[in-house]
Amino acid sequence: MEQQQDLQKRLLLALVLSFAVFVLFDMFMPKPPKAIDSNSNHKIEESKQSINRISTETPKVIDSKAVASSLPKISSSNAPITKINALSTIKSDKFIYTIDDIGRVAQVTLLEDKYKYQGKPLELFNPNWVKPLEIRFSDKKLNQEALKTPYSTSSREITLDGTKKSLILTQKLSSVTITKKIIFYRDGHYDLNVKLSSPKEYFITTGQRPDADHTNYMVVKGVMVRKGDGITKIIEDGDAEGSPIFPNAKFTASFDRYYTSILYNFQKPINVSYITTPEENAIVFVQGEQDLKIHGYIGAKSYDTLYSIHPELTEAIEYGWFTFLSKPLFKVLHWIDKVLGNWGWSIIILTLLIKLLLFPLSYKGMMSMQKLKDLAPKMNEIKERYKDDAQKMNMKMMELYRKHGANPMGGCLPMLLQIPVFFALYRVFLNAVELQGAPWALWITDLSQKDPYFVLPILMGVSMWFQQKITPNSMTDPMQQKIFQWLPVIMTMFFLTFPSGLVLYWLVNNIFTIAQQYVINQAYEKHKATQKLEKQ
Repeated sequence: MEQQQDLQKRLLLALVLSFAVFVLFDMFMPKPPKAIDSNSNHKIEESKQSINRISTETPKVIDSKAVASSLPKISSSNAPITKINALSTIKSDKFIYTIDDIGRVAQVTLLEDKYKYQGKPLELFNPNWVKPLEIRFSDKKLNQEALKTPYSTSSREITLDGTKKSLILTQKLSSVTITKKIIFYRDGHYDLNVKLSSPKEYFITTGQRPDADHTNYMVVKGVMVRKGDGITKIIEDGDAEGSPIFPNAKFTASFDRYYTSILYNFQKPINVSYITTPEENAIVFVQGEQDLKIHGYIGAKSYDTLYSIHPELTEAIEYGWFTFLSKPLFKVLHWIDKVLGNWGWSIIILTLLIKLLLFPLSYKGMMSMQKLKDLAPKMNEIKERYKDDAQKMNMKMMELYRKHGANPMGGCLPMLLQIPVFFALYRVFLNAVELQGAPWALWITDLSQKDPYFVLPILMGVSMWFQQKITPNSMTDPMQQKIFQWLPVIMTMFFLTFPSGLVLYWLVNNIFTIAQQYVINQAYEKHKATQKLEKQ
């Protein structure tokens, strides 16, 4: 039983320290780049040939050599900005689409105040990267011609003051004429119809992912494909390999922390493939048709917006490892916000609901810890008496625990359940664009950003210290005791740069835990008093 008690202590310590290491790594450690495989083009070509040998009806993989010949390298932030030759602009009260002379979405600018960066409207795309709605032909010569021949337009400027408006772009090449009809909607989505005057093998892209996240948080960025079987495949930046195909997909998207560019069709499946850049990032392409009808969306990964376009598009919102738990927690939080109209108070209500849900387990665990604290003198006496006979000592410990109804592992279960909940909420507060610019009260005007005055982290540290003071602790190892004494300070340092929504959750969680501990302490004192009366 001594081994079980040691295991309990080590588990508690390991959980807290692993949490600290996880968060520290997640926030500040950059992902190591993979070594570039010099044979990657050869492997891609072999993959293409093997796929095309299967059947002439098999979806085609994009010809990496034809596409790569005109693929611009991803530039550093210090690289000269490529000038945009604007052909058309589409304006609404929320965004501006800029179409360049090659018929691509060269830039999308979000106009709402909450998205502003350094006081200016937010631009989603790096001008030096591959742009949405760019067409790539498998014929290398035709591809090069297409990337140099300007389109004509039906309108230089469109204002979306109603529901929708259309734009027609035309490109006349030596062997084919391309017509793109785009119908724009005020929520940021569009309908796209690409027509070719004669059949040609081509692919159209979502563009490289938005480059609008200017934080240091380690969040997932890259591309995704929602396959026909309902499984979402995510290829993170730095993890792309080869040029695989995904036949009969529902949608594909390139994305960063808050923003996305999506091509989708839920009525007729699309065939998706991607190419791998030298940096091992993926650029996704949809296989074209002579008369291609498809839909798209560019903008923030807002749950309400994506749901209103099509409910399954909300699958484009992901939260990394803990998506399976983060999504339902976000939905509950989102529902509460619909009622209260304030994300800060919604976080507090969600925290209370979680505490109530876990209360039965917490009650049993805390009562067990109280009993262990009272049994500590007897436990030490048994250890001393049977220190030379481990088997008999464990047997006596078992009898002691059984007699008093104590469980040495009982205090671990609430923490075990709380850790994944915390990690899941950590991801929600990092990835939910709804929290961007969302105020709570007083000085907290953006729950996605750190507390500017560090009031919440300091209060969180104080509440954690006070919680330790009133919580029973049977630890006897001096080293473990010192580590736990310093944990409030360590955790406060971590939380200084956390999103204030997450710090608010942890602070309120501590306050509710303190109140819960007081209730349980009083219940235990009554329990002991009752036992004494029964013995008399």
